[in-house]
Amino acid sequence: MTPLLEARNLATWFPIKRGILARTVGHVRAVDGVSLQIHTGETVGLVGESGCGKTTFGRTVLGLERPRSGELRFRGQPLWQGPRRDVLPLRRRIQMIFQDPYSSLNPRMTVVEIVTEGLLEHGLISPRQRVEAALRWLGEVGMDASALHRYPHEFSGGQRQRISIARAVALQPDLVICDEAVSALDVSVRAQVLNLLLALRARHNLAYLFISHDLSVVRHITQRVGVMYLGVIVETGPTAVVLDRPLHPYTRALTSAVPVPFAERRTRLVLPGDVPSAAHPPPGCRFHTRCPFAVEACRHIVPQLEPANDGRLVACLRWADLPPTETGG
Repeated sequence: MTPLLEARNLATWFPIKRGILARTVGHVRAVDGVSLQIHTGETVGLVGESGCGKTTFGRTVLGLERPRSGELRFRGQPLWQGPRRDVLPLRRRIQMIFQDPYSSLNPRMTVVEIVTEGLLEHGLISPRQRVEAALRWLGEVGMDASALHRYPHEFSGGQRQRISIARAVALQPDLVICDEAVSALDVSVRAQVLNLLLALRARHNLAYLFISHDLSVVRHITQRVGVMYLGVIVETGPTAVVLDRPLHPYTRALTSAVPVPFAERRTRLVLPGDVPSAAHPPPGCRFHTRCPFAVEACRHIVPQLEPANDGRLVACLRWADLPPTETGG
C-alpha cells in the first residue's frame, strides 16, 4: 500500500555565514538523511532531545523549509515540486499545530477569522458562510458561539490550542503535524487535548506526525515511533515495542529517564557529556561519543537502520550483543 507520506534520505541543512560578505563557511545538519513513512489514519511519533532535528523535519514536510537533498512523496507524488498552481492544493492536505498557542494565533484577528481564513483562501466557502463554518469547526473542538468574535488574548492556553486545532482540521487535511502540541499546557488540559486529537483522528481518518519529547504522551497517542539523535533516526518501530524493550543505547537512555513511581524504581542510564554540534557531527556512529557500549568500530563505521525484531529497525553496530532491557508500560 502506498504510504500517505514518505521521506527518503531527507536532509535539511542551514548555512553558517560569517564575515562582511556573509560567506557560507559551513552547515548545521539539522536533518541529515531521515527516512520515514506515515500511512492514512496512522499516528507516528518523533522523539528525541531538543535540537535533534525533529521540528525541522516537520517544517520540511510542511514546506516551510527547503530540503538540501532526499525525497518527499505525498500519496506517491513528489511533494512541493512544480509550479505554484500545482503546489497550492497540497497546502490544505497537510496542516500543522504549533507548540505555542500564544504566538501561533494572530492577535489582531477574531476567532471566526482565524478558523475560516484558510477556507476562504482555498475557495472552500464564501464570505457569507464564515460564521456557519466557524461554528461547525469550533463545535468539533468543544467550543461554542460565544468564542466567535473574541480575540486570542481572551482565552486560556488550552482554549487557544483548541482554536489552533480547529483552524488545522477545518481544511479537512490528510496529515496534521503536531509539533509539541500539548507541551505548553497544564497536565489536566493536556489530557483533554490529547483525547480530542484521538477523537478527531477517528472521526476524520486523520494521520498525525506527533513530534514530542514526552514519551508518556507518545505512548498514549501513537502507533509507531521514530527516535532521532543529531539529525538521524536511530530506532523506529511499533511504539509499545520500542519504548518497552528499547534496543539502541540512546533509546534506552531516554526511556530510563522517564519518571516512575517509587515502587517501580529502575536503573537509569546516564549519558556522559553534551550533545555534539550538528555543524560538526562525529564520524562513524553519531552517538559513540556518549554511548557507554561503544567500541572502536563505532568511531569509524556509520550504522544503517536494519531489521532487528518485533517489526523494528535499529541503527547500532552492537544492538544484538547488548543485554535485554524491559522498561515497563
